[in-house]
Amino acid sequence: MTVPAVDFRTAIGQFATGVTIVTTLDGDRPVGITVNAFASVSLEPALVMIALDHRRYIVPAIEAVGRYAVNVLTEDQQWLSDCFAGANVTPDRAAFCGASWHPGQTGLPLLGGAIASIECRVAERIPLGDHLLFVGAVEAVTVQEPDGPPLLYHRRRYLRIERASTALVTGKPEGRPDTANGDPARPYPEPSDASPGTEPADAGSRPGRTPD
Repeated sequence: MTVPAVDFRTAIGQFATGVTIVTTLDGDRPVGITVNAFASVSLEPALVMIALDHRRYIVPAIEAVGRYAVNVLTEDQQWLSDCFAGANVTPDRAAFCGASWHPGQTGLPLLGGAIASIECRVAERIPLGDHLLFVGAVEAVTVQEPDGPPLLYHRRRYLRIERASTALVTGKPEGRPDTANGDPARPYPEPSDASPGTEPADAGSRPGRTPD
């Protein structure tokens, strides 16, 4: 049975995600694109995954370099999300949105002010449907703003944390490793272990955008 695309998109949109900018190098030029289809895959070895529509302009650069970085945005970096998703702004995506950046430990461009940046080597490229999954072996991590509020995406709109509160996970006291589930280093289930995003595509296909 085939599920109508609009119904699938509506259902997936109920799942809130963070927002990232995936960056890499095109020659010596930094390039980036907005992505919310991002997830952790494995702790040991450290692996993550991004899903990109095979038509996205950044795909050839990632395939040529064999590396990419995932930059997790704070809520005050919405303008970067819009710009790297292809919004008609100046400076535009071709000018790296005028964003401040610096080379990371592997030489990949990392965005200034991002909550965290994860530098990866492409370990596996998996074509599935109209997307490509790039499994990345994590080579370096940088946490710039550990207390920064994240930019969230839900039902095709941005979401900000204004009345948030925290609560312990039942059965997992704070700081106690999750040994019962065979994971000695992870005290809690991580949101990134869930499905990869609010949309089946990367966030570059959000309303008002056309495929690259």
